[in-house]
Amino acid sequence: MIRTMAVTRSMELLFDLPLDELDQDHIEWYWVDFDCPTEEEALLLDRHFHFHPLAVEDCMHRLQRPKLDHYGDVHFFVLHSIHPSTLAAYEVDLFLAPKFLVSFHFTKLKEIDGAWRKFQQNEAYWDKGASFGAYLIMDKLVDDFFPSVHKLEDEMNEFDSDQKGNSIHTLMRRVFDIRTKLVQLRRTIVPMRDLLYRVLSSERIPHIKEQHAYFSDIHDHLLKLSEMIDSVRDTTADMRENFVSLNSYRMNNIMKTLTVITTIFMPLTFMAGIYGMNFDNMPELHWQSGYFIVLGVMLAVAAMMFYWFKRKGWFD
Repeated sequence: MIRTMAVTRSMELLFDLPLDELDQDHIEWYWVDFDCPTEEEALLLDRHFHFHPLAVEDCMHRLQRPKLDHYGDVHFFVLHSIHPSTLAAYEVDLFLAPKFLVSFHFTKLKEIDGAWRKFQQNEAYWDKGASFGAYLIMDKLVDDFFPSVHKLEDEMNEFDSDQKGNSIHTLMRRVFDIRTKLVQLRRTIVPMRDLLYRVLSSERIPHIKEQHAYFSDIHDHLLKLSEMIDSVRDTTADMRENFVSLNSYRMNNIMKTLTVITTIFMPLTFMAGIYGMNFDNMPELHWQSGYFIVLGVMLAVAAMMFYWFKRKGWFD
């Protein structure tokens, strides 16, 4: 589906104009949205608008990394939308020029619909140009990143007040799940942050300079999101290190206990081995109380070794 919205020189808003009528003199600027376009509609990027072949190719081969390319006076943006539940990224492509804004996406996105409605309902936006339409789209995309990041923060906070008696292995699985989700978010948010920095620093998009404060606000939001992600990552890293340290401590205790038991039984095994040879000339074999004497000696040796290990602090 292709929908159009045009602002006339007299500040009227027109909808659903054919593409051929958008370049008329009375049109100040226009916004064309390719919403889940068919293959035939997607070809209009080349046939009607004559965008650069590399930009058109990037639109067709999803999923590209967020980026900004300049093709003359047309500036090509690759942006991402994030699904709040699965954290899957969906590509949004923008072509921005002084007189038009073209948005292109293969997935139905509420952010684009929200920006479209917001622009339509506020007359104060109509005379701000195509760059302001690009701002509205970016702002909606970035604002919808926050719920996903806040959700991960809440999951991490649950660990501090976990009352379900989950095992450490269950908690660690949850930590690694959160780290996986953080990586997904980071792949979108960090490139978007760098993209906005390029937009603010670039001298090649003069019409965006007029809305510098608006785009700077988006950049601030992306900086905040990056800091939140880094904070959660640091927390998960600390928990992972604590888990490894705890496992190492427990393993050391187990090995120490097994070592003590083995050391105590070594002389007992030696004595039992000697008296198990059954040679005829072993005088102790014919003692009437020999069995009980040997048991007593073995018990005394074990008790002495236990006492000595305890004094050394091996059981602390």
